[in-house]
Amino acid sequence: MPKSDAAAQARDLRFTSPLEYARALRQAHEATISGHPDPYIAPSLVSSWQRSLALGIDPDRHRPVHRHDVSEARRLGADHRLAAVMPALSQLIADETTDGRHLLIVTDHLGEVLWRIGSRHALRQADALEFVEGADWSESGVGTNAISEALVTGTPAQLFSAEHLVRTHHDWACTAAPIRDPFTDDVLGVLDVSGPIESVTPDSLRMVRCGVRLAEELLKSTGAPTIGAVPERRGLVPAAQTSRTPHTLTLRILGDRPTAEVDGGAPRTLTLRRAEILALLASRSDGWSAEELAYELYGEDGAAASVRTEMHRIRRLLGNVVEPNPYRFTAEVQVETDASMVAAHLRAGRVADALALYPAKLLTRSANFAIELMRDELNEAVGASVRASGEADLVLRWCSTDMGAADSAAVAVVEQVVGAADPRFQLLRAKMARLDRELRA
Repeated sequence: MPKSDAAAQARDLRFTSPLEYARALRQAHEATISGHPDPYIAPSLVSSWQRSLALGIDPDRHRPVHRHDVSEARRLGADHRLAAVMPALSQLIADETTDGRHLLIVTDHLGEVLWRIGSRHALRQADALEFVEGADWSESGVGTNAISEALVTGTPAQLFSAEHLVRTHHDWACTAAPIRDPFTDDVLGVLDVSGPIESVTPDSLRMVRCGVRLAEELLKSTGAPTIGAVPERRGLVPAAQTSRTPHTLTLRILGDRPTAEVDGGAPRTLTLRRAEILALLASRSDGWSAEELAYELYGEDGAAASVRTEMHRIRRLLGNVVEPNPYRFTAEVQVETDASMVAAHLRAGRVADALALYPAKLLTRSANFAIELMRDELNEAVGASVRASGEADLVLRWCSTDMGAADSAAVAVVEQVVGAADPRFQLLRAKMARLDRELRA
């Protein structure tokens, strides 16, 4: 019997003798990776492997790319259109019982995991693979898998054991299918059921298809979304109005809890990445190309596609406040940031007002180099202005903040203004001595 026919017959073993079939696939995996394609690995999967390898996926040691941390990904999920169908999908497919073997996974249209539901045991197994919210399960993120195949082909896919490119996935089986917008046919995300190889059954693919049909029917029942529009009651800009009505976007980017407000509406919490993007947009009126932003945000490995994804999410959150090519705020949107208001007071010589509006450094949790430069520039401008004022109350107030706590030059100004015998200066000098000891230690 030709080997290709034997491979086709052997596929029936995935349900009747999964361990035996997995052994055959692993042998085929080794042969194919070594340059000798084996019929057990379908040509379409070989092509996917080749694309993944070209993208730098290492079959031996590859960890998934993490687009967001778990908490940020969960916040993204809460704002995603598929959030409305998750309760029904969970009730239909998820198994959170003690003995539950499989996971319900739902990604966005790029393959980033936004939801995963299952038993504690199944979740722990997935943790070992970093199969968590925020992880990128596309070809470029983790190599060939059912989710990536569903995204590439636009059709349901089922991968078993060593059909996955990465070896640490060879104990798993995954069944996935795209969820489409019933009005536009665009892929909104991917529904996936994953678990140990012995957990897959002939009904797995049927269950996933049923889940997709349910999700798409529920989406249809909610009605077609207004393109680019979001409810005004949430303080957001309807895109249909941005062409004729001016709007104000207020960004709070000082401190560690960035928010955005449109036209004085309710504050919308921003993820750190979105806040960084908006801060960079606010810093340059000429705008940024996707490639420039990708480099600023992610370094040399940054991809323009990642920036486009974030811009899509910003528009979903705030409406059409950003235009592409280059990315910049639209002409109809007046942008104010708390950082720019501090700078405006400094330019007008209102140092006390600037200090009053400066509760914390800019995006204190950000480790982005461009943001760090903006942060240091503003902090030094406030500190220098306070020192130059020569006003004891202002300088003392500055030294009492986190931003001016280590400003030795300001302490010297205090000494000049109030005298070395003043107890306020003595307190500051003692604090500087402690900081100096801490630094030396």
